[in-house]
Amino acid sequence: MADPIALRVWTGRGIYLAVAAAIIFVRLLPFDSRPGDLPAPDLLLAVTAAWILRRPAHVPVGLIAGVFLVCDMLFLRPPGLWTLIVVLATEFLRAREGLARELTFPLEWAMVGSVLIAATVGESLILAIFFVPSASVGVALLHTLVTLLVYPLAVAALRFGLGLRRAAPGETDALGRRL
Repeated sequence: MADPIALRVWTGRGIYLAVAAAIIFVRLLPFDSRPGDLPAPDLLLAVTAAWILRRPAHVPVGLIAGVFLVCDMLFLRPPGLWTLIVVLATEFLRAREGLARELTFPLEWAMVGSVLIAATVGESLILAIFFVPSASVGVALLHTLVTLLVYPLAVAALRFGLGLRRAAPGETDALGRRL
């Protein structure tokens, strides 16, 4: 008989992968080819950050790396650079998941915001060092700001759409292991 805890974790991983595939698919659709006023948010990054802070066991580092590497290839970014930065950012957030349980949502939002801004600045610096043509730092930071504005919506979608909530401090699973 299957272990219910392992089944829940693997189900969460499958749901994350399905959500990521849906976000990538929608992003690839040619809705409007004219440049707009605001850049589109990186919804996959917002969902991944929110998921990491709610159920880190559902999104292992290999899954995040695979999803974002596929995004690098599909969206014609330098292969592996944004993937590496996202992996470092999500591992930073994963290491602070216990702390994030005790934070209010505005503080969690500020923590995620500072990590995403640092990731954006880091990517811009690396691209500038190697003379890779890219958007200006201002445009990249505007993209990050729009992503941060969407973060509460991503959290709400995970909470009310998928029932994914933060573990309470000291919460344990059915086998008595801390979440």
